[in-house]
Amino acid sequence: MPMKNDDVISVLNDLIETCEDGIKGFRVASDAVKSAEARTVFMGRIRLIEQAQSDLEAAVRRLGGEPADRGSIAGAMHRGWLKLEDLAGRDDDAIIAECERGEAAAVERYEDALEKDLPPDIRALVEAQYRGTLQNRERISALQHGISGVRPAPGRVVDREAPPPV
Repeated sequence: MPMKNDDVISVLNDLIETCEDGIKGFRVASDAVKSAEARTVFMGRIRLIEQAQSDLEAAVRRLGGEPADRGSIAGAMHRGWLKLEDLAGRDDDAIIAECERGEAAAVERYEDALEKDLPPDIRALVEAQYRGTLQNRERISALQHGISGVRPAPGRVVDREAPPPV
């Protein structure tokens, strides 16, 4: 049975909060890391997530809703952990590992959304962003392995950009 409009808006607003969490988390991380490579990767992720968030907000408005305007409680805790790591002077490995954990949480939220009976146009948007989130997680994982000296398995694609949002 197709979802009610208000339920679709709620799912999209959850994903908007996920995007906001990612943007804020990557900003904190980019300020905290010493690695120029990590900082560049984080700033690139921010731009991609901002575009995804904008597309989700436009979809909510098309459905007659009001986009969410703040991150989730879980995201706030994630960002708080990053801030503590920054204050404690932790190394880049710890910060990048936390970013990887944050991206894994984003993947789960997109998977939860895709379990719903979304309208076809909304499903296509969410699926495209889900693929981008998987690629973000993979890129952060590759960064983690690169900084710690462990390289990904040969043949594994690690430097893909997220596809443009639908």
